[in-house]
Amino acid sequence: MAHRRALAAAALSAVTALVVSAAPATAAAPSYVALGDSYSSGTGTRSYIVDGTSCLRSVYAYPSLIASARGYALNFRACSGAKIPDVTNTQLSALGAGTNYVTISIGGNDAGFVDVLTTCAQPAWLSNCNGAIDKAESYIRNTLPTALSSLYAQIKARSPQAKVTVVGYPRIFNGEDCNLLTWFSGSEMTRLNATADLINSVTSGRASAAGFSFANPTSRFVGHAVCDDVEYINGLSNPVVESYHPNRSGHSSGYTPVVSPLVTGATVTASPALMTKAAGSSKRLAEQQRQYATLDASIAPELFVVPDLTTPEAKAAAAKAGVDLSSRASIDAADRRYAAIQAREHAVR
Repeated sequence: MAHRRALAAAALSAVTALVVSAAPATAAAPSYVALGDSYSSGTGTRSYIVDGTSCLRSVYAYPSLIASARGYALNFRACSGAKIPDVTNTQLSALGAGTNYVTISIGGNDAGFVDVLTTCAQPAWLSNCNGAIDKAESYIRNTLPTALSSLYAQIKARSPQAKVTVVGYPRIFNGEDCNLLTWFSGSEMTRLNATADLINSVTSGRASAAGFSFANPTSRFVGHAVCDDVEYINGLSNPVVESYHPNRSGHSSGYTPVVSPLVTGATVTASPALMTKAAGSSKRLAEQQRQYATLDASIAPELFVVPDLTTPEAKAAAAKAGVDLSSRASIDAADRRYAAIQAREHAVR
């Protein structure tokens, strides 16, 4: 009897071992690395993970929403203020042969978008908006393509099997400036939107040449620009760092439906449940990104500067233009006059 029990026990042990060995191992979550600047980090959403940096990374940004929806393991390296050299020096180390997905938005800071917006927000009698735009567009046409190609080649070399999606920029304006402390003219806003289109065109071309996908958010933001009834992009905000960046709706309803099909093969819908799930990842993301804080400290934030008409420069320009700085009507009338002159001068070049 004892012999039979021993045989039975041995048989049971063998069967158990067979069942255990046949059970599938838990698959590792797909690796997703989000690279780039403030339009990927989530600046503008007004809620940021506490990771010891000034990168302004948000659980409500499209990388977090996509990762939360699909169960991807997100390494959230995108950082406010990042330029192409910053991506190279501080973010690419997160990539590896096992990286499955990569998204990146970059180039706007390299072209000086924030400085351009700061210039164009001033009254035309104080600034040269067209000159600032011309300088940015020259960089986009002549320098950015080579810089992007080099960066994309480095991404491919580090993660040759990854599905890479390059993400573009939306148009910011709808032709109306409803903010009391800025002076964007209609022609200036048209040109600024055209500059966003230009950088998207150049970026799309370089992405295609590298074998990457390109997510163009332009159509999703039409009707949701600054001063539209439902804004996906903040206008002049308090704190000012939130200004001219996609808000939570811009990421959930603007970017996410455009980017997610290219990354995952299906459209992610940012339901309230998903937003809550994404918010729950805040602690994990903060702990993960804190290890990169020293690297991220080298990235200088790009900050929009609110027009200040009390400076000596502004006072001198006002005197030259015959502007009474105590009168908003005088300030605005001169702005319209100078903006019209500058638009005509640019048109005949």
